[in-house]
Amino acid sequence: MNNCKNCNEPLNGNYCPNCGQPAKLKKIDGRYIFREIASAFNAESGMLYTIKRMLTSPGKSVRAYITEDRSRNVKPISFVIITALIYTLVNHFFPVHIEDYIPQADEKVANMRDFIFSWMQENSGYSHLIIGLFMAFGVKVFFRKAGFNLFEIYVLLCYVFGMLSLFRSLVNIFQAIMPLNLMQVIIFINLIYITWAVGQFFNGKKASSYIKACLSYLFGAIIFSFFVMVGFSIYFITKQLI
Repeated sequence: MNNCKNCNEPLNGNYCPNCGQPAKLKKIDGRYIFREIASAFNAESGMLYTIKRMLTSPGKSVRAYITEDRSRNVKPISFVIITALIYTLVNHFFPVHIEDYIPQADEKVANMRDFIFSWMQENSGYSHLIIGLFMAFGVKVFFRKAGFNLFEIYVLLCYVFGMLSLFRSLVNIFQAIMPLNLMQVIIFINLIYITWAVGQFFNGKKASSYIKACLSYLFGAIIFSFFVMVGFSIYFITKQLI
């Protein structure tokens, strides 16, 4: 009699009676890989369901995830990573460089700006997770009486920035095939979507919620930009001294 390779329990059938591990694992083939990819994006795993809810009622959806039901949505960090992967793949086949669509600047400023934009494009998931931390602080400041802690606000922003990756992916595709400057459009879309999602999350019936949501985004963006500029200034100065 064989023992389970997972828990060492004696096997009497096709599955371990203790942990449920199959007695014999199926061989990994093309069908297995296809099922793994499909499972990441089908409604059962929550990806399509999450995207649909984030398109129709983003604030209400995340609020329900935090306070009521966490079984149907993709987990927030996973959502950021998956959507960042989608953006990375799209940007590989339909590359668009933001620095090509913004006004020219002093050479040193332009070099630093291009370096920052390049890093953020190549590390979309990491950059969104980092930006989310700064913006969460801004949201917490403006909605400090709402009763949600910093980590719950960060969960909200993970879902929001995941959707921004998908929006940017679509813009990249259209930008690559159409002779239009859509970079200004994506900035506007980002602002509108973040304002809508955050405002709806706290109180979608009050206009003040959307005003504070917009201000919290701008506040967080300013803080993030300040730290990024300081950090990369130190990096460039140190690099020149070496």
